[in-house]
Amino acid sequence: MNKIKVQPKIAIIGLGYVGLPLAVAFAKKYKVFGFDIDALRISALNSGMDQTFEVSNAELNQVLTQNCSSTFGLYCTNELDKISSCTIYIVTVPTPVDKNNHPDLTPLLKASATVGQVLKKGDIVIYESTVYPGVTEEECIPILTKISGLAYNVDFFAGYSPERINPGDKSRTVVDILKITSGSTAETAEIVDQLYHSVILAGTYKVSSIRVAEAAKIIENAQRDINIAFVNELAMIFNRLGINTTEVLDAAATKWNFLNFRPGLVGGHCIGVDPYYLAQKAQEVGYHPEIILAGRRVNDGMGAYVADQLIKQMVRKNIHIIGAKVLILGFTFKENCPDVRNTKVIDIINRLKEYQIQVTVHDPWANVALAMHEYGIICENGESKTRKYDGVVLAVAHQEFKSIDIKSLCKKNSVIYDVKSVLPDKSADSSL
Repeated sequence: MNKIKVQPKIAIIGLGYVGLPLAVAFAKKYKVFGFDIDALRISALNSGMDQTFEVSNAELNQVLTQNCSSTFGLYCTNELDKISSCTIYIVTVPTPVDKNNHPDLTPLLKASATVGQVLKKGDIVIYESTVYPGVTEEECIPILTKISGLAYNVDFFAGYSPERINPGDKSRTVVDILKITSGSTAETAEIVDQLYHSVILAGTYKVSSIRVAEAAKIIENAQRDINIAFVNELAMIFNRLGINTTEVLDAAATKWNFLNFRPGLVGGHCIGVDPYYLAQKAQEVGYHPEIILAGRRVNDGMGAYVADQLIKQMVRKNIHIIGAKVLILGFTFKENCPDVRNTKVIDIINRLKEYQIQVTVHDPWANVALAMHEYGIICENGESKTRKYDGVVLAVAHQEFKSIDIKSLCKKNSVIYDVKSVLPDKSADSSL
């Protein structure tokens, strides 16, 4: 194969929460072409604005260039011919599940088809999207081979380096997180490792094969999902026993080897999705994953559980349920982040509507247009503060909510439910 050039041209396919921070990191040292099929996204980025807030506008503008022939910097485009001269293609598109929680590889396969149209001899295609073991070489490579007409590991090569982006986390950015790397040949693996090592300050960890790298990524989030499911189940048990879950966990955490997970809603594009990918692959090879799927069942039911607990508290206070007004604080899948993908707050809302409750959603972070498009939810940003409610659910622990006087939003007889257990003692009537 051709040795990687000292200054390779890198194309990042997909400029979302994963792709853009990676593109900016590489653009400080290499010439990077950021490619995305969303013309509006490209327009916003070229104007120096990142609507995901993963990259500051100052940092984006520092590397942004309108000159596609410059020697370094980030050039954003939705035109395929602009990336045809690249030598490294890094795919960072989402890997969601469908309505039946089956892996949906459509974005990944379409991205592979796109890359296949511009693939040349000596090029390397690196995948970062989270998948079950085998997807890269069994699903993606055949598409690259068919469309490009090139031979795998003869004319072109592949790598896999799973993303580890934590949306909204400004203390652990892409360059601060150790990066797993792998390649389809020993030489490719070394090239991929050196490429990432040149920009990842935390360093890299090269593994023996693409399948090992895929497996390592998928179990990271499956493990976290199972641990959260365990404490969610504990919260439901302790609720029946009249014991404060937070106090129990704080006490248990005094032991050096206790894993201090906290109960809550598990959504987003990783933890709430990836275990289904692993479960599907396990079932394909004849193994039924009991623990993984049990954890998913517990976590997928937490939204309805929160709603039911709120209703019970309201009934105890003789609040008339039908037509009652409930305010939901937060709609994104996690705090201090605009991402509403796979948010489990929608499960709380849908359950409350089954009781004919009037639900208002307030979220200063949420992508309002996406919330309406994906869920039909109106996310207010301030209007709700002028009304009084029969119930308030603190669903997402945005920084702004920690300074709100929630009781001022409530009627005299009302219920406050603190999903994240972040309100001061005795502020909430109930919590997980």
